[in-house]
Amino acid sequence: MSEITPELVRHLGVLARIQLTDDEVQTLTGQLDVIVDNIAKVSQVATPDVPATSHPVPLENVFRPDEVADTLTRDQVLQNAPDSADGRFRVTAILGEEQ
Repeated sequence: MSEITPELVRHLGVLARIQLTDDEVQTLTGQLDVIVDNIAKVSQVATPDVPATSHPVPLENVFRPDEVADTLTRDQVLQNAPDSADGRFRVTAILGEEQ
């Protein structure tokens, strides 16, 4: 059994600046207790001879190879743009910035 008490949960709530009701304190006490117990179980089997892993399944990049291909011209790209200027897309200013 872990040492998670309602008082500890209330204290953590104060540190996190979270107002907790009595019902929330009771619920979180039980949930945190289970979490801490499970971490303790994992710590028991995580011995130095067991390598640490960040993911249970080996990961591999699935990028396609770069291949040179035909590209659109600047005029083709801009032909359906609502507004363009000087060979670029023209958009309205954002975040109050003037252009």
